[in-house]
Amino acid sequence: MTTTRKLSGRARKAVLLVHVLSAAAWLGIDLALGICVVVALNTSDVQVAGVAIQAIDVFAIWPMLGASIVCMISGVVLGVGSKYGLVKYWWVAIKLFLNVGMSLLIAFSLRPGVAEAARIGQRMLAGDPTAVISGHLMGPVIVAPTLLLFAYVLSVFKPWGRIRKSASQPVKRERRDLVGAV
Repeated sequence: MTTTRKLSGRARKAVLLVHVLSAAAWLGIDLALGICVVVALNTSDVQVAGVAIQAIDVFAIWPMLGASIVCMISGVVLGVGSKYGLVKYWWVAIKLFLNVGMSLLIAFSLRPGVAEAARIGQRMLAGDPTAVISGHLMGPVIVAPTLLLFAYVLSVFKPWGRIRKSASQPVKRERRDLVGAV
């Protein structure tokens, strides 16, 4: 029988606080990214658009990636150090899958797109009339906060139960009525 070391109450609360704060920071950065993208795409002022789109290159990628990694590490520590485990419950496994997937998307998909948008912002500020911001950044602006909010809902409601029943859980037996047995 394998025993896992559980976190003490104080340690669990500390890791949980780090987890919640990193998830909140991640969502906040995502929302700020969304505001900058919406402003850049909807303003008629080229200077405002150029500054807004360049701003996302400054604050979005590395802080967002950092928050996602801290969220993932603290989530893994909570999973390993609590009764929920990493892949015992559907809601934990789905949150882990979302976190890993979104972190990879930040690093390998969003980062190059933001860097290209920042270059377009520089060209706009330099007066290049051919520099136009593409709407391709609207996808992450909608999808990422939606997935993060879904992860929050999973954390609160903990739906779907265990992935598979453990051998130590008693199996419920059907009660036979004496009248029906005769």
